Amino acid sequence: MTLRPGRVALHVFLALTCLATLAPLLWALYASLRTYDDTNRNGYFSWAESLTLENYGNAWEQADLPHYYLNTLLITVPAMVLVLLLSSMVAFGVSRFSFKFNIALLMLFTAGNLLPQQVVVTPLYRLYLLIEVPDWVSESGLLLDSQVGLVLIHVAFQSGFCVFVLSNYMKTIPHELGEAARVDGAGVFRQYWQVILPLCRPALAALATLEFTWIYNDFLWALVLIQTGDKMPITSALQNLRGTFFTDNNLMAAGSLLVALPTLVVFFVLQRQFIGGLTLGSTKG
Repeated sequence: MTLRPGRVALHVFLALTCLATLAPLLWALYASLRTYDDTNRNGYFSWAESLTLENYGNAWEQADLPHYYLNTLLITVPAMVLVLLLSSMVAFGVSRFSFKFNIALLMLFTAGNLLPQQVVVTPLYRLYLLIEVPDWVSESGLLLDSQVGLVLIHVAFQSGFCVFVLSNYMKTIPHELGEAARVDGAGVFRQYWQVILPLCRPALAALATLEFTWIYNDFLWALVLIQTGDKMPITSALQNLRGTFFTDNNLMAAGSLLVALPTLVVFFVLQRQFIGGLTLGSTKG
């Protein structure tokens, strides 16, 4: 088999790109296994005198990671479920029924995804100051500084992408299935819940993987809308490892890897669905 120069150059380019992508992660792993005294004497770009897992234990205790993992679970899972549920309902209406404004509605949901989140930070913050909620939602009586408010933000900003993807996926499902269900006496909701939604499991699995990663990694909205430290998600827990006058970067590296661990686990467990989600909805049936 002869190797073409173009193919060799392509593989070299892809290998270098992969290495450049993995380099920060590998360097963080290397730094997390070194002690502060070692890097202080020899510098970070040096051979380690010894490797230890001590930084991981210290980061786990000092950052109180179990508490922040629970906070993130209480935000990520409800937000992901609501996004997929509500988006699938809208996608079902847009893709399975023909009405005057269905294309305009789909464009509206898609346009919301094109708006930079930083542009609406100030107006949303002021809006959250005006919305009153029951005491069980927030001790202050306002939607601000509540995990429910953070869930609602993620639902609002993530729904547009899911509606676009699911509507294109549902268009590939034959309309004869819905007509057969309607002949058998199935109403609109039953057609959605028992006929169309089960057929969308591959799309929902891929979107669940993507949405879990995106919502889990959010830092902007948690920083803006959550004021009480104990309510913060895991992405803010690293702030607990920073001192007022001194920061141990080796400890920070260990904490960063512990924070990123759940997303890595989700990716490797659902790798096939994650890769499938990259091209999901790119074709129109």
